[in-house]
Amino acid sequence: MNTSKILITGGSGMVGQSLKKLLPDAIYISSKDYDLTNESDVISMFEKYKPNIVVHLAAKVGGIIDNIEKPYEYFVENIRMNTYMVEHSYKNGVEQFIGILSTCIYPDTVESYPMKEEDLHLGPPTMTNFSYGYAKRCLAVQIDALNKEYGTKYQYLTPCNLYGEHDKTGHNSHFVAALLEKISIADKNKKDEIQLFGTGTPLRQFMHSDDLAWVIHECIDKKIYESFNVATEENLSIKQMAEMSLETLNLTHIKLNFDITKPDGQYRKDVSIDKLKHLLTDFKPLPFKEGIKRVYDKISKRHD
Repeated sequence: MNTSKILITGGSGMVGQSLKKLLPDAIYISSKDYDLTNESDVISMFEKYKPNIVVHLAAKVGGIIDNIEKPYEYFVENIRMNTYMVEHSYKNGVEQFIGILSTCIYPDTVESYPMKEEDLHLGPPTMTNFSYGYAKRCLAVQIDALNKEYGTKYQYLTPCNLYGEHDKTGHNSHFVAALLEKISIADKNKKDEIQLFGTGTPLRQFMHSDDLAWVIHECIDKKIYESFNVATEENLSIKQMAEMSLETLNLTHIKLNFDITKPDGQYRKDVSIDKLKHLLTDFKPLPFKEGIKRVYDKISKRHD
């Protein structure tokens, strides 16, 4: 594989860090290098690197509260960067484009689960991150339209919720990182309780970032151009995941306190991976309990 011509946006993020282990010679771009919401920056980037493969990981992402408070920013910034990246990939003759979406693009509710790829337009995304979900859905529409009109073989992968050792913590952290951060702080401070948002009942598929990186690598290596969901078949409630984490870390003395005044978000959004399993028969995602141990080891070291 000629990795010298692979350009990866969002290169400093969680999935970008996982990809570096598989594609060490690719070009990794982060927001400190180029502002992908600025078309002149995108043009300059393509002029400099002239890639023939693009993996577009970059996105404006955040938690439920931030999405609710800043809907315009989440819509416009993602629309701009996605539109410019696809447009200028095409104009510069990029052979393979892989856009990374999110299961947030799927309808808030459907009649049957797990959701298949063809269910995408059966209804609007959930209201708690409506702008983000629609902006990411627009990337799927743009790629499909480009393929239909110009015969390109661009694709999008739609992963479930992700976690990993390089996830960010703090105000805009994802659930697993935030959970493990709270557990680590409670353990270090000899506390016997942590507080989580909502009721704990929503169901989620969570996958380690290394698994998504493996799928991206395989699509490039095996010249797979189809668009499909990427997830695990573990579909657990927030409460179950928190309890499994405490059990796995031998910290079951820490109790869970749910703040029901805070929003739950979408109740369920599990997706089918039948297409993934057909295309990549070797796909074996890391079990949640094993991934938890790896991520917690890194987070807990920050509090030593």
